[in-house]
Amino acid sequence: MGQLSNKRRPIIIANWKLNGTTAFVSDLLDGITEQWFGVHQAEVVVCPAFIHLAQAVNEHLAHSNVALGAQDCSQFEEGAYTGDVSAEMLHDIGCQYVIVGHSERRRFYSESDAQVAKKFDLVHQSMMTPILCVGETQEQREAGKTLDVIKRQVGAALDYCGVEKLARSVVAYEPLWAVGTGVTATPDQAQEVHAFIRELLGPVGQAVRIVYGGSVKANNAETLFAEPDIDGALVGGAALKADDFIEICKAAEL
Repeated sequence: MGQLSNKRRPIIIANWKLNGTTAFVSDLLDGITEQWFGVHQAEVVVCPAFIHLAQAVNEHLAHSNVALGAQDCSQFEEGAYTGDVSAEMLHDIGCQYVIVGHSERRRFYSESDAQVAKKFDLVHQSMMTPILCVGETQEQREAGKTLDVIKRQVGAALDYCGVEKLARSVVAYEPLWAVGTGVTATPDQAQEVHAFIRELLGPVGQAVRIVYGGSVKANNAETLFAEPDIDGALVGGAALKADDFIEICKAAEL
């Protein structure tokens, strides 16, 4: 995939969002792990809801080649924050990745760039890899402000944590107008932003994995992954069906 695939390992991340029962999770994980075994070029991560993390790692992923991630974490290390789950707790239960700054957290819970940067740092402190989500709204794109928004969001993490931590992270470009809408950015649109993010990160940018998120499906994954700066995907709805998700994973290895 792309001309830089020998330098950066592709990564496909399943974000299951607010979906699943224990039976559903077992069936979905069985469907994924039965098809994704052995040595692969692409790395695969699944991010169930908090309540299903222990089930995932203890019953399905412990001896698989599929990594466990969480959909979010608290901006606080510990204390009187009812309902929060800390980065340290997630590491303790077996998580290797944590999504921070997802557009739905920014939009529905008014998470600021500063809050996202704190979470990003705590994930690193807890010896996991953050998946930093950035992206613009339809209005911001139409106003020609896409790159300004991306620069601000990436810059908040850079300023708070430094480029060294960004170098050991995954960045996910997810335009809000494409998340859960069925509308996907064109390969050219996505490539432009991915290349811009890589440039923002300076010399370390060539090693950082930058993935696209926004209505990724089996029928559009291959064209997206063919772009030189797109290193994989953050997958929502299509990750809820094992066969569809595996097809996207396979596309990352072409």
